[in-house]
Amino acid sequence: MIAQVSGHCRGNSQCLVGSGKIVINRVNRNLNSLIWPLQLKSNQMADHRTSLLQLLSRISFKLGEFTLSSGGRSDYYIDCRTTTLHAEGGRLTGLAILDLLHQHKLKPAAVGGLTLGADPIVSNVATASAYHAQQHPNSPLIHGFLVRKAEKAHGTARRIEGFLEKDAPVLIVDDVCTTGASTITAIEAAKDAGMKVIAAVCLVERQEAGGRPAVEAACEDVPFLSLFTAHDVRAAHVAQLPL
Repeated sequence: MIAQVSGHCRGNSQCLVGSGKIVINRVNRNLNSLIWPLQLKSNQMADHRTSLLQLLSRISFKLGEFTLSSGGRSDYYIDCRTTTLHAEGGRLTGLAILDLLHQHKLKPAAVGGLTLGADPIVSNVATASAYHAQQHPNSPLIHGFLVRKAEKAHGTARRIEGFLEKDAPVLIVDDVCTTGASTITAIEAAKDAGMKVIAAVCLVERQEAGGRPAVEAACEDVPFLSLFTAHDVRAAHVAQLPL
């Protein structure tokens, strides 16, 4: 049996309905008001990552025979740029990485990586941080920088374009990590420029060719994180195939 509370007693700590006594615990209501935002935040983080995985597995994952940039052969290929340059994919990429930074309590002043795979990721994360700062005043902005494969021979002759401040904490990003060579190149370039690498993140880790230990060695004592493994993306892709 469900009792309805009359209008005059909704604001009271206690009220009587028939012969039963309803006690409204304001402390519990206050606790719920604190807990629900945390639950929503957790769900939101999962939604960004889950939605990104679904899109990545649908438009970036291909089965077949491929030659990788490392020279190795593979029965699948993941072209993350198809997703990171997609309007919704780019938005989800920036938000998912921003969620990952919050989860691990990482506070970079800037995000950067080796051109070309990292370019859209850098822009997406920087834009996501600006949007987050609008919604949460006093939240720091995360600026962007790109690492050239070689110093340009004209103009400023810089290897790093964009943000560049000595001793600034920075995050290195990449799309797919196989051998880790491009991630390591970006890490070394950032360090050579005087910046402090506080973590490295890739969208997809292939978990082969010694990529993780190589990147971790370059990172030294800071974390190397990945949003997905190749197995995650492959499983999501197969799950979407028609029966």
